[in-house]
Amino acid sequence: MLENAQNRIGRTFFSGVLLLTLSTISVKAIGLFYKIPMLSYLGAEGMGYFNSAYEIYALFCVIATAGLPVALSVLISAAMARCEEERAERIYRLALRIFLGIGILGSLLMLLFARRFCGWIKNENAYLCMLSISPTVFLICLASALRGYFQGHQRMLPTALSQLLEAIGKLGFGLLLARWALAKGYDTPVVAAFAGLGLTLGEVLSVLYLLLEKLRFQGKRGRVDRGERSESADRYVLRDLARLSLPMTLGASLVSLTKLIDMTMILRRLQSIGYSEALANEAYGSYTTLALSLYGLLPSLINSVSIPLVPILSAAISSGDLPRQQQMVKLSYRLTAFFAIPASLGLSAFARPVLSLLFGKDPASVALAAPLLSYLGASVFLSCMITATNSVLHAYREVNKPILSMVLGSAVKIVAAYLLIGNPSLALAGAPISTVFCNLAVVLLNWRFSANVCQTPSVFRMLGRPLLASALSVGAAYGIFRLLSQRMGEGGIITLAALGLAVLLYIFLSCLLGALTWEDVLLLPGGERIAQILCRLRLLPSKGKDVLSGKETNL
Repeated sequence: MLENAQNRIGRTFFSGVLLLTLSTISVKAIGLFYKIPMLSYLGAEGMGYFNSAYEIYALFCVIATAGLPVALSVLISAAMARCEEERAERIYRLALRIFLGIGILGSLLMLLFARRFCGWIKNENAYLCMLSISPTVFLICLASALRGYFQGHQRMLPTALSQLLEAIGKLGFGLLLARWALAKGYDTPVVAAFAGLGLTLGEVLSVLYLLLEKLRFQGKRGRVDRGERSESADRYVLRDLARLSLPMTLGASLVSLTKLIDMTMILRRLQSIGYSEALANEAYGSYTTLALSLYGLLPSLINSVSIPLVPILSAAISSGDLPRQQQMVKLSYRLTAFFAIPASLGLSAFARPVLSLLFGKDPASVALAAPLLSYLGASVFLSCMITATNSVLHAYREVNKPILSMVLGSAVKIVAAYLLIGNPSLALAGAPISTVFCNLAVVLLNWRFSANVCQTPSVFRMLGRPLLASALSVGAAYGIFRLLSQRMGEGGIITLAALGLAVLLYIFLSCLLGALTWEDVLLLPGGERIAQILCRLRLLPSKGKDVLSGKETNL
């Protein structure tokens, strides 16, 4: 019975959350490709103004929405599971008032103190862009309340579609407005502000869809009586919302605050070693638009593979099944390492060719960002391991431990960035190097915390085989890339062919060295089909164990 329940949990999670995972990946991909034409409109300097304003907005947004939507969905889901529809509706109404209050306050703070924020980060020309983005804080709060409501009713499609509408609206409106402002002959800070207005209009589109979907959903369910309002019941709801949301909000806020500190440190320290404000923004714009955008896309792809194991781990913890707990932790870490290590090495080796493929129309920005992206390559693995270890700690209800790790990592980041960026021989290169130090500190502490609550796998056994397979495959592919580039010249086709060769070599060597096992393959989307292909190629045995069902499987 327990085994069937665990199997059902795993399969349900894969089917239910896969939609949100695909939506998140699509949104990040749209965000990356949005920056390619935007870079040609704004230039690296204008992207520096836009990204500076965006980081201020992101901090307000995280404080307002990081934990509350999840807490709202959990409370509504629990109420619906007890068939308490009236209570679920009261929870939503109370949470909506909180969201609206936070949203109004956040937008007003960003609007009224925009000039002061710009002075604090030493980027006065980001002022207009900050004003154009400020209404988005209110809009994202309203959208988050509606998304939490739908997720509480086990409806993931509205959240996924609203995220896509937001990204597409940002892309379309932002590019159109930036192009119009450029045609009018406005200065770069004004063009950046019109691009920021596109973000606001994209959020308007998302909110309108969610409101219409809410009306349609209520029309199907019929009118739900909310019952009489009770102050004591409201206090209990507020307490539960705070208890569930505060740890997540604090942890996410630390991540966003670290990014904000990173931005401030870059702009201030570059100007302290002789950069002008415009030149510092140009450097910062190239770093954030090219290097950080590509770096941030990979963890979102990789984490979608290992995170689905967490509900199975939670079920094993609840049942007291220690061997299964250890198996799930081991698989989560091993799958993360399997995908993250080659991604890290590949990004470091192919930083310049990939950036040239995407942003080839701005060779100066590519030349500046390529070495920075090479440094960030190591952080892909570390960032993915942070997510994996955080997920394990959350499954064991150790919600405060990841916060302590982030506090330590933020402190390391601040000190390292201050010292390294202020060194003229390193300058902007100090930013990605300090990110590596920060993530390494977080991973080491999280690893220690997870070892205290469960048996963690041996680091050598977990990393050794995928590291060897990655080094051989990436090294061989890069060698062939250099050889072909010298004879035929660099080009997108050669870059894509080299990356494809690296992937094929890595799969072959992983199977050969035992870095990829039967259990790993069956956990992947379409795992059975992949396993059948690998079995026909004699890279995997014809039978193994499905960890979701615990049964032997033959192909």
